[in-house]
Amino acid sequence: MAMNRAQFAKMLEPGLNTLFGLEYDQYPSEWEPVFESNSSTRAFEEDVLLEGFDVAPVKNEGAAISYDSASQQWTARYQHETIALAFSITEEAEEDGQYGSIASRYTKALARSMASTKEIKGANILSNAFTSGYTGGDGALLCSASHPTRNGNQSNVLATAADLSETSLESILINIADMKDDRGLRIAAQGTMLVIPTAYSFTAERLLESQLRTGTADNDINAIRSGGYLPKGYHVMRRLSDSDAWFVKTDVPDGLKTFQRTAMKKGMEGDFETGNVRYKVRERYSFGWTDWRGVFGSEGA
Repeated sequence: MAMNRAQFAKMLEPGLNTLFGLEYDQYPSEWEPVFESNSSTRAFEEDVLLEGFDVAPVKNEGAAISYDSASQQWTARYQHETIALAFSITEEAEEDGQYGSIASRYTKALARSMASTKEIKGANILSNAFTSGYTGGDGALLCSASHPTRNGNQSNVLATAADLSETSLESILINIADMKDDRGLRIAAQGTMLVIPTAYSFTAERLLESQLRTGTADNDINAIRSGGYLPKGYHVMRRLSDSDAWFVKTDVPDGLKTFQRTAMKKGMEGDFETGNVRYKVRERYSFGWTDWRGVFGSEGA
C-alpha cells in the first residue's frame, strides 16, 4: 500500500518546528573489523579443509622412508541471502510536503534499515556461537569443546565458562597460544582483538588500557597490555544478544568470514495510472565461519 497524505498530515501543514525520527547518528559498521570480507560470483561459496601431515619420523640408516597420507576433510558452506525492502508513496503526498521531500527522507530510512539488518546478521554468528543447532562445516558449534579432528576433539572455549576478567582473558590467550592443527601439530597463533557486548565496555577498557593491573594494590604491570597480546584492542558489537558472552578473535586465517554476492542496489519507478512512486533497495550476502580457530569464546558464568 502506498504511503499517502493521511499518514503525513503534519508534514502538509505550515508552522511545524521540526521533523525527527529518521536522522539519528549511526555507529560505524561493527561487523567489518570482525569478519574477513570476500566477494562472490555464485549462489553459494564453499571452503574445504585440507589436513596436513603428522610429525616427520626418524629414518634409520638403510631403512625405507616413511609415507604419510592426507586428504580433504569437511566443507564450510556460505549460502547467500537476499535482503530487500521497499516503500511506495502517492504523488499527492510528495507534492504537498511542506518540509522537503518525504521520499528523500524515507530513502535514508531504507539505507538505515539495510545497514541494521547487516549488523544483526553479522552479530548473530557470535550470538549463536553456543546455541544448539547452529553448527559449522565440522558439525560442531562455532565455540565448542568438541571440534572433531584426526588428533581427537579440540576446543575453543574455556574449560569452565566465565565472565570477562583478567584471569579468564589470560586463560583464553594461553589456550590460543597452545592451538594445534587437525593432525595435532602446534600452530603459531595469537589473539588479535577482544569482541564484546556493550555491558563489558568498561571492564574491557580497564583490562586493556590500564598501565597496571586492575583491582589490586600491587605495583604489577598489566601484562596483557605491555605484552601486546591483543594488538587490536577491544571492539564492541552492540547487537550481540548475550550480555555476558565474549570472544577473542585470532590471527588464524579463514575464521569468521562474509561474502558479498551483490552490492546494495537502489531502484525507483513510477506508476503511470496512479502516479505512485515505488522505491526499493536490495543486497545479497552471507556471514559464517570456516576455521573455528579464528575465534575463542566464553558464554559467561
